[in-house]
Amino acid sequence: MTLRPPADRHRSTAPRHYAIVGAGMAGVACARTLVQAGHRVSVFEREATPGGRMASESTPFGRFDSGAQYFTVRDPRFARALETATAICRPWSANLVRVLDPHGRVAEAALPGMEQHWVAQPGMDALVAHWAAPLGDALITRTRVTAIEPDALDAKRWQLRTAGDGDAQHVYSGFDGVLLTVPPGQARGLLDGGRLSPALREKIEDVRIAPCWTLMIAFPQANQPDFSYLGPQWNAARSNHHRVAWLARESSKPGRDRIERWTLQASAAWSQEHLRDDSARIEAKLLRAFSEITGIRATPSHAQTRCWPEAKTEHPVGEPHLWDTKARIGVAGDWCTGHRVEDAFLSGLTLALKLA
Repeated sequence: MTLRPPADRHRSTAPRHYAIVGAGMAGVACARTLVQAGHRVSVFEREATPGGRMASESTPFGRFDSGAQYFTVRDPRFARALETATAICRPWSANLVRVLDPHGRVAEAALPGMEQHWVAQPGMDALVAHWAAPLGDALITRTRVTAIEPDALDAKRWQLRTAGDGDAQHVYSGFDGVLLTVPPGQARGLLDGGRLSPALREKIEDVRIAPCWTLMIAFPQANQPDFSYLGPQWNAARSNHHRVAWLARESSKPGRDRIERWTLQASAAWSQEHLRDDSARIEAKLLRAFSEITGIRATPSHAQTRCWPEAKTEHPVGEPHLWDTKARIGVAGDWCTGHRVEDAFLSGLTLALKLA
């Protein structure tokens, strides 16, 4: 059932229908807030499930968080929202260290005074899925928005052209506004080079987001009784290795399968340099780096890679969200102010409150 605004004689503005492109943390936070304020939303997501970069991969050896590895809680608005998901979110004792040697086997230094790390279970995507569930069929998945156009029947509104499974074409119309909660590269494309909103084009023109290659590996042999403990005594590390920026033992996170699994995220510079490499080459290079950092020489039973073309914000917008009143187009995402999960939530929330 599509969510529709409840009658409210005390509303300061008439209920509107907003199209939201992207069902990551920012898009879902924005959609929920608009619905709670009495508006109607249609949320378009090109993947099969919501989550965005809070993504998890299911494998025969357990789940991997292929995108965001954890989140922190600094803002009271985010903390209040998390009170609705206490059964899903758990603190993670990451035992985080910093890898100091940029070339080989490392010296390890514990990071004192570390703020609490949180994860969703059974994967990071579970939090976004939980918050997206009340949207019902207002969430339209497996649907890629290809163009934003003036509504053919009402020039004061917008319509969206989309492509679905098998490139099936469809037009959705009657939107009072369009909210882009996708990475800036996708947002620039949908803004048609800025033609739809020169003001937004200018604001996001200088935004830079670095790519990230991710490697996910599993060692089920480490869980056999006659197999000695595999690897270092820490569960996560920030790394100065020339290839790897982050490592995490997935099996150490709460609510996860106990099979020994690791996720590596390559550094921004290395990912950019090797952005066009094939997966086999990336896997081989990152496996070598993994051995150098952890001392683990065993061959994993499972290995897969994923490339995020836009992963970590290097130069943000500098504002929590963007809204072009004249064009009736808005933009939200973690890249407006940073790269944290919390940044994405607050960006979607504040954009919705601007419109509510």
